[in-house]
Amino acid sequence: MEEEVRICDCCGAEISEDEDYSWVGEDIVCDNCRRDECGCCENCDELIYDSEAIMEDGHFVCRSCYENEYCRCADCERLLHQDDIYTYDDMDFCYDCYVDKSKTIHEYSYKPVPIFYGKGKRFFGVELEVDEGGHDTDNALEIMEEANFDNEHIYIKTDGSLDCGFEIVTHPMTLTYHLHDFYWEDVLHKAVQLGYLSHQTSTCGLHIHVNRSSLGRTESQQDDIISRILYFVETNWNEMLRFSRRTQSNINRWAARMGYEHHPKDLLKKAKGIYGRYYAVNICPHQTIEFRLFRGTLKLNTLYATLQIVNRICDVAMNLTDDELKKLSWSEFVSQISEPELIQYLKERRLYINEPITIEEEM
Repeated sequence: MEEEVRICDCCGAEISEDEDYSWVGEDIVCDNCRRDECGCCENCDELIYDSEAIMEDGHFVCRSCYENEYCRCADCERLLHQDDIYTYDDMDFCYDCYVDKSKTIHEYSYKPVPIFYGKGKRFFGVELEVDEGGHDTDNALEIMEEANFDNEHIYIKTDGSLDCGFEIVTHPMTLTYHLHDFYWEDVLHKAVQLGYLSHQTSTCGLHIHVNRSSLGRTESQQDDIISRILYFVETNWNEMLRFSRRTQSNINRWAARMGYEHHPKDLLKKAKGIYGRYYAVNICPHQTIEFRLFRGTLKLNTLYATLQIVNRICDVAMNLTDDELKKLSWSEFVSQISEPELIQYLKERRLYINEPITIEEEM
């Protein structure tokens, strides 16, 4: 009986009856070609030619599986099997990129261990809300790159009150560090460049936290100072409202006044009996008090002036007695101010000297 002769469809060599061979689709291949020119798809185990396989990032995949069960990471474009996909913001990522993305915009409840910057006792934590530019991880990364290229100065969180943005949150910094060492100008410029707004929205606030430990050694001492802070804001409400840049309806919703009392301690007692944080000065946090009354801004001088007036209010509350504070008028308060950024802003808002002054547009 004549021996059947097979021809390798890959190299053209004859394959005798006693030689091993394999099928690649409808092709016969010799054992040498199987080892040198072929491989098994990692997904379906079908034998395919190397030249017809998708070979990337350690994967060896037939075209059918590639088209039906694989995709690419939206960030690094790495080839991924569907079982290895991590979804964030309705996009598919590899694990490494997912971790980077998901750490960029944190949930609202996120509270890292604070990192303190600057030398001093009084620290200010800023929460600046920006909107209209997108709840976008790439944008958030660009802003973080401006702020964090040498230290972890800020983090970014979601905020349900915003339509299409996020909240930029600083770690605690002294006033000097905010004004001279942190990169506020670069951060604000980048936010504007990316299409974000803050003042020119109905949603954004600028909240400033002050550490309670800077207001006194004991809880009783801190309460005395806080009572005078509350009293100052209430007795100068019209001026503070103008300073805040908020409308009456807006401040009623997000940072309402506590309601006047004749004595600072009575005002603190009222504040402790009120549940909720949506007041001009929120005393709910355990470690800080939060000035919530200011409208958001992407204007550098306005941000600096806001930090400076909070600092001045704390100074007044610490240095004056209850009776002395009751006698302090707004004009006397502003007459003691020397910070050029704050004076400029007070003039813009007609809270210092009622003289014409050029005002840059708020963002």
